Amino acid sequence: MPWLFGLLALIFPRLVLFLVWLFGGNYLDSVYRNILLLIAGFLFLPLTTLTFAFASHSLATGQQLTALGWLLTALAALIDLGVLGSRGRWRERAPD
Repeated sequence: MPWLFGLLALIFPRLVLFLVWLFGGNYLDSVYRNILLLIAGFLFLPLTTLTFAFASHSLATGQQLTALGWLLTALAALIDLGVLGSRGRWRERAPD
């Protein structure tokens, strides 16, 4: 079942981020202590925000962020930036 939630996060990251914030208790609060950073992540890089929260959730227990966590966060950032960049290119090429 977690793979289904992850697939939903790839398709609708803002919805999943909202659901994690709504039903996740302090899952996001333990990583993002500043609400403005969480709102900016929701607006601009939602998949990166989710992935970083998932990767660094173990930081609340005092562990280090692993290399796999950084790799997943970087991959999510590239996906977020690619989606944002492709929309801008599509607008430039669209006929009037």
